[in-house]
Amino acid sequence: MNRIDRKFQQLRRKNKKVFIAFVTAGDPTLKTTEKLVFEFEHAGVDIVELGVPFSDPMADGPTIQAASQRALDGGVTVKKILQAVKNIRVKSQIPLVLMTYYNPVFHFGLEKFFRAAGQVGVDGIIVPDLPCEEAVSLMKAARKNRVATIFFLSPTTTKKRMKNIVRDSGGFIYYLSLTGVTGVRKGLPEGLLVHVRQAKRYAKKPICVGFGISTPAQVKSVARVADGVIVGSAIVNEIKKNLGKRNLVKNVSRFVRRLTNNV
Repeated sequence: MNRIDRKFQQLRRKNKKVFIAFVTAGDPTLKTTEKLVFEFEHAGVDIVELGVPFSDPMADGPTIQAASQRALDGGVTVKKILQAVKNIRVKSQIPLVLMTYYNPVFHFGLEKFFRAAGQVGVDGIIVPDLPCEEAVSLMKAARKNRVATIFFLSPTTTKKRMKNIVRDSGGFIYYLSLTGVTGVRKGLPEGLLVHVRQAKRYAKKPICVGFGISTPAQVKSVARVADGVIVGSAIVNEIKKNLGKRNLVKNVSRFVRRLTNNV
């Protein structure tokens, strides 16, 4: 059992849902990312996803694509992100999940990556372009180092495939609210809450919903049926709005608190 499992158990006993915040690691700097994680924890965030910037983020919309480019332009690398996680662990035990495409992991070296991730305190990994059917080696390396492998369910996932995803997922299951890329949406997709309820019939692990959730009202609505709510692009948008401002961390954390108050 790692920090993710403990967090869900802890909040379940209190009849509360989990709030997961996504930021791109190194946007605008890794030092800022570290400060955001600390402030997010104080603002009620339960788990933080750190996006590993990549040059071809095909699951991400324009907001996170731009954040990845800002981070890459600033010289962010996987090695530097792992150091940032190590720095965070000096002060915080908040669960941390890396969201990365497979290329950076492959380039780093599969065994080497997970050994390093486990040593610095990474709790989980999400790899959008690697389906569970092709992730046997990754799952083996991850579990060896106590890193949970988190896979996606979507509105188009068949019941047969859903069983495989549920079986192979650790920590929680990431339910995509829509078919498409990340990004702020004006409303929740039609039928989302029904789809989540259906998925929960197959999954004993917690189901957290992400992609397109951006307002307090949307957070509140999803939290009624899901075990957790994930917000990314809306937070990254707030970071962009505050680039160059002295109070960036404070302003973004204030926005995040308005979201966490609704889970």
